[in-house]
Amino acid sequence: MTDANSTSNVLDFAEGGKPTLPTGLNVLTILTFIGCAIGLLGSFWSFTSAEKSYKTMVENQDKMADAPAWAKGMMGPGMLDVLRKSMENKFPILLLGLVAMALCLYGALEMRKLKKQGFILWVVGEILPIVTALLFIGTGAFNGFGLIALFVPVVFIILYTVQRKYLVY
Repeated sequence: MTDANSTSNVLDFAEGGKPTLPTGLNVLTILTFIGCAIGLLGSFWSFTSAEKSYKTMVENQDKMADAPAWAKGMMGPGMLDVLRKSMENKFPILLLGLVAMALCLYGALEMRKLKKQGFILWVVGEILPIVTALLFIGTGAFNGFGLIALFVPVVFIILYTVQRKYLVY
């Protein structure tokens, strides 16, 4: 038997001797670019609408007596506190959000070049918004739909960790 037909778990090298970008890593980095664009828009939107959102919530608190229980849970005093803290800390939240998006974008670009340092930068960029929310808003930021803000990064960290074996530089 010969080893000519055996498969291996190494990268295919192009003619120039450089490894090619695996499909999984390619898809993840493209999704990261899309996520960075959405995150950038979301950061600016949160910054510009923080005060209006808080004022609207304050105005609607008197209408909460007639609301169903699920609505009270989403728009009660806990959410009012989250919006107040978001409004009070909107500048540092924006600044750290922009830093996080830049780290994720640069990290993904580096991973497209198969550089290991890109993974570390990207992970820091993924975790930074979570830490920022905990520091400036508190755990209330992750109630209800805020759980998505935890779920998506965890899934992507797992997916990128699986692809980390292809980072060779």
